[in-house]
Amino acid sequence: MSKEFSGIVKAWELTLRKSQAAAKKRANGIFSTMSVAHVDDDIDAPGEVYHVEKIFSHGDMYTGQWSENCPNGHGKYLWSDGCMYVGDWVSGKTTGRGKFSWPSGATYEGQFKNGYMDGEGLFTGCSNDTYKGSWVFNMKHGRGSRNYANGDYYGGEWRRGLPDGQGRYQWSNGNQYIGQWKNGKMNGQGTMMWANGNKYDGCWEEGEPKGNGTFRWEDGSFYVGVWSKDPAEQAGAFYTPDSQTATPPDWDPQQLYSVLMEECTVSSGEEICGCPSEKMISWPCEGEFLQKQHIGKVYKTKSKPRRRSVDGRLSDGEGISLDTDTDARSDIFSGHFGSQRSEGLESYDSDASRGFRSHCIKIQPAKTQGDTISKGHKNYDLMLNLQLGIRHSVGRPAPATSLDLRATAFDPREKVWTRFPPEGTKHTPPHQSCDFRWKDYCPLVFRTLRKLFKVDPADYMISICGNDALRELSSPGKSGSFFYLTNDDKYMIKTMKKSEVKVFIRMLPAYYNHVRAFENTLVTKFFGLHCVKMTGSAQKKVRFVIMGNLFCSEYAIHRRYDLKGSSLGRLTDKPESEIDSTTTLKDLDLNFVFRLPKVWYEEFCRQVDHDCDFLEQERIMDYSLLVGVHFKEVSNSGEPISAYVHSSRVGTHGESGDLDGEGAAPQNSSAEAGSSWFPPGSLGINMAAKAELTMRSDEVLVGEPTGQYYDVILFFGIIDILQDYDISKKLEHAYKSFQYDPTSISAVDPKQYSNRFRNFILKAFAADT
Repeated sequence: MSKEFSGIVKAWELTLRKSQAAAKKRANGIFSTMSVAHVDDDIDAPGEVYHVEKIFSHGDMYTGQWSENCPNGHGKYLWSDGCMYVGDWVSGKTTGRGKFSWPSGATYEGQFKNGYMDGEGLFTGCSNDTYKGSWVFNMKHGRGSRNYANGDYYGGEWRRGLPDGQGRYQWSNGNQYIGQWKNGKMNGQGTMMWANGNKYDGCWEEGEPKGNGTFRWEDGSFYVGVWSKDPAEQAGAFYTPDSQTATPPDWDPQQLYSVLMEECTVSSGEEICGCPSEKMISWPCEGEFLQKQHIGKVYKTKSKPRRRSVDGRLSDGEGISLDTDTDARSDIFSGHFGSQRSEGLESYDSDASRGFRSHCIKIQPAKTQGDTISKGHKNYDLMLNLQLGIRHSVGRPAPATSLDLRATAFDPREKVWTRFPPEGTKHTPPHQSCDFRWKDYCPLVFRTLRKLFKVDPADYMISICGNDALRELSSPGKSGSFFYLTNDDKYMIKTMKKSEVKVFIRMLPAYYNHVRAFENTLVTKFFGLHCVKMTGSAQKKVRFVIMGNLFCSEYAIHRRYDLKGSSLGRLTDKPESEIDSTTTLKDLDLNFVFRLPKVWYEEFCRQVDHDCDFLEQERIMDYSLLVGVHFKEVSNSGEPISAYVHSSRVGTHGESGDLDGEGAAPQNSSAEAGSSWFPPGSLGINMAAKAELTMRSDEVLVGEPTGQYYDVILFFGIIDILQDYDISKKLEHAYKSFQYDPTSISAVDPKQYSNRFRNFILKAFAADT
């Protein structure tokens, strides 16, 4: 235990003994109720700010500014396990600048936001392992430098807690690497320089030289070629300083892996055990005040715009004093302005008169989508055929594949037909379905895509071909395609028209290169393209594609939106009484702006640009951004709870001073304070964000922000990317342009569609500042 911590504990114990003695003395005195330094009533008067010393029932202690039944302002919090935070608080969460200390001696000093280490900060481990730089949600993310306890150093870009991007790593023995990183390993183009003057310059993969590269000795000789840890893949030539032709080397290139790279192990560094956000508690919290002294009042600023509560009514907006009637104090005290009933989202009257609406959200218990395909279902045989074909395609032995595919793998004629008679063959099992033929399109490409997307073949087969039946969605899509879901919700199977298959095969090389180049691409992930041909009189062909289900998560999806950026026909035609969590809403139904953490928003903007450029080059249009919203806090009546926190000021006896720091920051529920709430490694999946309620007008698709926030988890991705601008879409554009505004219809030229789509999406999403 550190000396600083021991001193704090002793002071705490001394304060506790003194307070207990004073309490006993006051209990025996006739003037005990006259004390003004101690407050017996734990309920704060609305708008009042105190300086308190409080011990909580679970053993923690807080000393500092206090308002609205929780820490607000500057204060010190000591946990019973020895952790301590000294710094700024907003509504019971560490927000602003502060210092967090662990019992081990490790410290973090810098910026906090909503309980997380977020912003610029310095972490010093108990072993003197230090990191100084940018943090996001307790993770090193952005630019930063780290000095490891073993003497190593890394400076450069970080991503999700690991070196990722451009950076320099220097070992304590003098070796250093300058180049690209991915997931904490050397990956991409880079240069390794050894302390003895030798140097390797070339390609890296998973922390080792892989691909084209050159190894140079200090004397000027060099070996150039293709590098691989597998000797069979190694190929190259050796040159001496005074020779223009290759000579047989007296050095085994494999020594680079077996000897030289052994000296260049990247340190994992010291892990952070027990992040501040994991220790946040919900307020109010039971405990005993040792001291509670009034120091000032909270005043609402007059510069704030008028806010609309979730029931559609406007607050007074300005000039509200916390000395008004009890009802007004209660509303402001609870984080809302004006009169507010429940927290449901109801439509604005003005919007309804314009043809817009914002639906009342009633969160209902999650229900399984689709009907199980059991024996007797019209598509039961088709499901069996599909499962047999997938098991055959994925399960058959195949050589290890490299991510570098030849052009022949993408040839439209690269397909494999397999016959499945009921009695079975040498290569196919007997089955109870009808005789059918199975076609695999470009099997090597999709096997490599599954590898690229880190899909385990065994898990893939179990999900689709296991004992559980598929589920058919109750209504087909607008295109006439049918959708099927696996029982674990991981994969979605969509039937396709022949024209869509042709488009997909045509764009497959560009699609493969795009998803390989951009790990966080938002476009749909495809895992297989197949065809089932029934034999007999029907001779029916069913083509289908297997893709990832965007909404496969432990979080229930409460609202889902399909966003294109057009307005014609982009309003849900269901009556409000029938709208539930399975209803797909459209552009004119959207009444939120989704606010992402700044670093994620910047990456989101970059990725939307990359994906739109790719789709525009492939002459694709009519795609959309599918967005799923999970509200993190829901009332007992099944309505989402607003997390808005109003901006206020605190002063001593009327003098103003900033209490909120950065202003109105939506609060997170204590249930989400653990590590499971962190942003995941993939853009668009399980993303913590804020949804700000908007008020729409006739002129714009995205309404004006109202300042009413909800804490949400978002899922989003670009879907329907197989529609090219063919003759039917051109005719649709020409026909509708005579009747409607040409800019409002969905069927437009891919370039115009791309520009309109990204302009709309980048307004519907914003940075959380």
